[in-house]
Amino acid sequence: MAVVNKVMIVEGKTDKQRVQEVIDEPLHIICTHGTMSVDKVDQIIDDYEGQTIYVLADADDEGRKIRSWFKHYLSESHHIYIDRQYREVARCPKDYLARVLERHGFDVKDEDEKIQEKIDQMFERVSLLT
Repeated sequence: MAVVNKVMIVEGKTDKQRVQEVIDEPLHIICTHGTMSVDKVDQIIDDYEGQTIYVLADADDEGRKIRSWFKHYLSESHHIYIDRQYREVARCPKDYLARVLERHGFDVKDEDEKIQEKIDQMFERVSLLT
């Protein structure tokens, strides 16, 4: 089993799915579902102590609120920003998101791996139908 030393905070399931589509390393991805509280931040700190925490939030008011929580309660967290034109992590083109994450030290899938993953998903769907 791979050792996971990185944690990424995202807002929702579709953001998590988009990150999983481009990332090529073990990573804990936590969804805030658009809300934060002191208890939630404390739980993340307790559960992932010693791991590097990244915050990848949407470029909107909710995203800014979540970032402010982490800047206040976990100042050592690393913040990854997306271009405002995309507004949401889930709407970022995969190649754009891959470049952003790569600039922050993440391993991302190369194009051949992405194609193979799509082929594998198609075969999985076909096998479920038969």
